[in-house]
Amino acid sequence: MTAGAQALNRLAAYINAHSHALLRVTVGIVFFGFGVLKLFPSASPAEQLAVDAATKMTLGMVPETVLLLSLAALETAIGIGLIVGRRLLRPALVAFFLHMGGVFSTLLLLPDAMWQPHSPAPTMEGQYVVKNVVLVAVCLVVAAHEWGRSDRSGAGNGAG
Repeated sequence: MTAGAQALNRLAAYINAHSHALLRVTVGIVFFGFGVLKLFPSASPAEQLAVDAATKMTLGMVPETVLLLSLAALETAIGIGLIVGRRLLRPALVAFFLHMGGVFSTLLLLPDAMWQPHSPAPTMEGQYVVKNVVLVAVCLVVAAHEWGRSDRSGAGNGAG
């Protein structure tokens, strides 16, 4: 076996051994970043979409500023929980999946913003929402690994 092939095998083994942590931390960084962006007015390209959807979900009873700060705090907390892991991982995963329910509800709550007229094709905003299916898949893998580990060891710490 050549030195290059050996190096690739070692790299593959390392990635395989740490893949769940890599997935968890990278999604955590994305969520943390998107959450922090929402703390600064007009910094997030998804800001108005998120506010519009949350306003519909709360029947307009919550001020937009409160909604945006709540979303910022939620996404930032999810990000921190995924990055840190350990005892924060399970609550972060639960919050993530609940949040995704709200995110995907925009496809129904804001159809004019999500879908092109007379077409099943999503708009740019719709694509922004639909791509979250990848994050859901990643977090399903992370959750399965976490819950599987706790079943094997008696308690999951989410560190790996």
